[in-house]
Amino acid sequence: MRVVNMHEAKTHLSRLVQAASEGEPFVIARAGKPLVKVMSVTAPDPAAARRTGFLSGIAVPEDFDRMGDQDISDLFEGPE
Repeated sequence: MRVVNMHEAKTHLSRLVQAASEGEPFVIARAGKPLVKVMSVTAPDPAAARRTGFLSGIAVPEDFDRMGDQDISDLFEGPE
């Protein structure tokens, strides 16, 4: 993502806003520290993005957090 300093943003605001409205968001920084992100109001919300079908149909067993306890214990303490 493009990062512009405050002076450049003030000088070229119209051009930067036009690019952002066309899908090229940018960050305005002061002294190299990012302050704000400028993006089109019609851009999709990144927080709303969802990975469709990711791990669908996977069932997690009730004892998932205890699976392999005996094997791990045997590795550290030896078999009982």
